[in-house]
Amino acid sequence: MDKIKIKNLEVFCNHGVFQEENVLGQKFLVSAVLYTDTHMAGLTDDLTKSIHYGEVSQKIERFMKENTYQLIETAAENLAKHLLLTTKNLEKISLEIKKPWAPIGLPLETVSVEIERKWHTAYIALGSNLGDKEGYLNQAMESLDNEEGCEVVKCSDFIVTEPYGMTEQEEFLNGCLELRTLLSPVELLKLLNRLEKEAHRERIIHWGPRTLDLDIIFYDDIIWDSEKLIIPHKDMKNRDFVLKPLAQIAPYKRHPVYRKTVEEMLEELNK
Repeated sequence: MDKIKIKNLEVFCNHGVFQEENVLGQKFLVSAVLYTDTHMAGLTDDLTKSIHYGEVSQKIERFMKENTYQLIETAAENLAKHLLLTTKNLEKISLEIKKPWAPIGLPLETVSVEIERKWHTAYIALGSNLGDKEGYLNQAMESLDNEEGCEVVKCSDFIVTEPYGMTEQEEFLNGCLELRTLLSPVELLKLLNRLEKEAHRERIIHWGPRTLDLDIIFYDDIIWDSEKLIIPHKDMKNRDFVLKPLAQIAPYKRHPVYRKTVEEMLEELNK
């Protein structure tokens, strides 16, 4: 991906652990690498196809002056999020905040924090077999789209499917969506669990009836294996109620472990 660089933008503002830093202020140096695709801007000479680094510089100065944090780690985290949310065409940012006047009582050139943040693509499976099934799925999609740092990009049709695992229960309504998000996998899992709870889901019987079921199927191309979260979803290749709607919106998405596309996995399951 192409890069636009802003180096050592000077901003006088009020971040620091000590009271004097918050009141008197001090100089900070902010550098940013803006990741975007400049190809069309280069071909057309059209600034709207790129990122206006002057406007981004103004955003950085304004944000650093209008907010006060004890830690430059917090300043960096929130500034990166602000820029990703408000800057068109910005896909990823590498951000460094330097503090040349750090009050540690020792001679040093600068102290700095450098972070990298980006937009991610996640695929979420949705299911319901209690109550207003379609209503629960639509509400989940709306809630995800309204969450800061999340945007629903595509959604499949809803399909009626037979229960999986525990078969003596009502038919399910299932779907999949593509989500653009700034949340980490763990943060996204917490959000999905919260939405399930708001839909009054009860986890009483494994594979039992539920008002709302939300699962992370893919998150970029990462492989994540922890006690609470496995990505890609460990049983997705055996679930037509996941693969069918997912194939509508991402047929050529490739599984990072099996190296097969969603379409290929669905064809194998249907043999």
